[in-house]
Amino acid sequence: MADTHSFDIASKVDYQEVTNAIQQALKEIQQRFDLKDAKSTIDLDTTKHTLQIHSADEYKVKTVYEILTVKLAKRNVSIKSLKPGTIEKALGSTAKQEITIHQGISKEIAKEINKDIKSQGFKVQTQIQEDEIRVIGKKIDDLQAVIKFLQDKNLEIPLQFINFR
Repeated sequence: MADTHSFDIASKVDYQEVTNAIQQALKEIQQRFDLKDAKSTIDLDTTKHTLQIHSADEYKVKTVYEILTVKLAKRNVSIKSLKPGTIEKALGSTAKQEITIHQGISKEIAKEINKDIKSQGFKVQTQIQEDEIRVIGKKIDDLQAVIKFLQDKNLEIPLQFINFR
């Protein structure tokens, strides 16, 4: 049995699930009477971590976004990871919206999480590792208490607890 146990706190989006949700949303959009002739599209750019919604007008862009969020939620992709931009006018009297997909834990949020864990008096150590946080403790119960604490805390980003060892 190991002297210490650990787990990592991450904030990642499974792009395969996002792609599947987009395909499902586009299928629904093609079948809906109110969106049939809107020529709506949803484009995913995994290198820039963005989604681009393009449709006939502002109302239809909002409707496409709502359909997409429902499909993402059904595929266990947290809606907290989406940061929608403003809806803008596009060419040909159409509208578009860019949505940023949050990946990783920023340094500021990592420091805030670190501070929150330390302020609760858990008998654990934390290390910020690029876009993840490693939590190390002697007792599994302490680690589970940290997980429970972070799950109850409503952060602005989704968290996953991975690599439990």
